Amino acid sequence: MASVLVVEDDANVRTALIRELSVRSHVVRSAPTAMDALREVTQSPPDVVVLDLGLPDLDGAEVLKMLRGISDVPVIIATARDDEPEIVRLLNAGADDYLIKPFSIEHLSARLAAVLRRSARSGPTAELSVGGLHIDLDRREARLDGEPLELTRREFDLLAYLAARPGRVVARRELLAEVWRQAYGDDQTIDVHLSWLRRKLGETAAAPRYLHTVRGVGVRLADPRA
Repeated sequence: MASVLVVEDDANVRTALIRELSVRSHVVRSAPTAMDALREVTQSPPDVVVLDLGLPDLDGAEVLKMLRGISDVPVIIATARDDEPEIVRLLNAGADDYLIKPFSIEHLSARLAAVLRRSARSGPTAELSVGGLHIDLDRREARLDGEPLELTRREFDLLAYLAARPGRVVARRELLAEVWRQAYGDDQTIDVHLSWLRRKLGETAAAPRYLHTVRGVGVRLADPRA
């Protein structure tokens, strides 16, 4: 059972989703507009948001951007738009999954379960430490040698995922699947984020301290003092 916020302006679709998800034991709230959705997330954060893009007051892409500024709640885009570049752009912007209408309630339920499993995968460990790097998963804060790191949401997710697997080479395909929630994508996206992370960690690809690229395989985060 999960708390689900359905953001959908079509009353018929909204009613059907509420009914079917409630039958499956989810606690369902709904919002017909972007402003209603943002208010709901702020006042009573759900476990997951199902977000339509064609809202009357703001485009769903803008809503996603605003949600990511205030919350890390998982977001599943549910829309009739099937343009692949748009799908990739929204996944890179922070969406956790993308469903194209029309879809069955069984399909949505399976995607909800998968997103919720991923969001809970970190388990009870709330803090990670590798060398002088300390990451608080609950507060979404990272420090290097006691100094706070100013990280974007995606940079934090990438760093936390690698820090949870110190010394292990993590394949790029795994990073795309687990951090970007994509089954496919451009390696350049990972390279750009790694470059930004290295800059904030005070290192370079040529002189790494924490982030070590293994050519043709992936990347490894290691304690520089080990």
